[in-house]
Amino acid sequence: MTQDRAQHTAPVLAVEGLTLWLAGENRISGLSFNINAGERVCLLGASGSGKSLTAKAITGTAPARADLRGSIRVNGLEVCGKPPVSRCSYSRVATVFQDSSTALNPLMTIGKQLRLALPVASVQELLAMLDAVGLGDIAQLMARYPAELSGGQRQRLCLALAMQSSSSLLLADEPTTALDVLTQHQVLQVMQTAYSASPTRALLFITHDIAVAAQLCERALVMENGVLVESAPMAQLLRHPQHPYSRQLVHAARQADASHQNHAALRGVTV
Repeated sequence: MTQDRAQHTAPVLAVEGLTLWLAGENRISGLSFNINAGERVCLLGASGSGKSLTAKAITGTAPARADLRGSIRVNGLEVCGKPPVSRCSYSRVATVFQDSSTALNPLMTIGKQLRLALPVASVQELLAMLDAVGLGDIAQLMARYPAELSGGQRQRLCLALAMQSSSSLLLADEPTTALDVLTQHQVLQVMQTAYSASPTRALLFITHDIAVAAQLCERALVMENGVLVESAPMAQLLRHPQHPYSRQLVHAARQADASHQNHAALRGVTV
């Protein structure tokens, strides 16, 4: 099999035996999973579970002092320990991190940054995507600087830009936490439409919120203390979680949902 053919038949993302040490502490232990083209997969876990460090290892943005072992392949190409700038275009990962404040150049207007980053045709497509994620008054948005946008606006802009990229893998780390409930739902619908319609692209959605993940993802990976403790279709995880930690996450989500419905009922609102 030729290298090109091997790349096209490989999973979009293959993580094998990933171990990460940071400041003498083992933060990720023997992590292994695959994501195939066309899949929408979530990585679930509480703060400190290792999910964001996993994201940084995949994107090549892990702390310089981190000791990485194992294998991370994007479209069949090994990228473990390689920074984004050293990767070929076929193995780059479109990324949206939780903190959008450093993702944009503070000295340029949004419009100028987009014109420099994208060809004209792609800019027009991006403007349509910005409208889809609820960023109205595009002309005014293009004239603003990043500091003049709210956190939610910057996050939606970064997400739309990442979704517009040609990368076969989008890694989104808590991309909806800065959004209100209605905007969050709108953004999730846009992401679901974009990635369910593409047989060649994949999504890794990292979150602590299983209820949000359930709206978007088909399969779930659950991490606890740097270890993958469960992998299952999302529907199966919600109905019959196997690991005690997974059961805690599902139980907490159900309690939160019941509480939300009770509060809504008190206001005379039907959910």
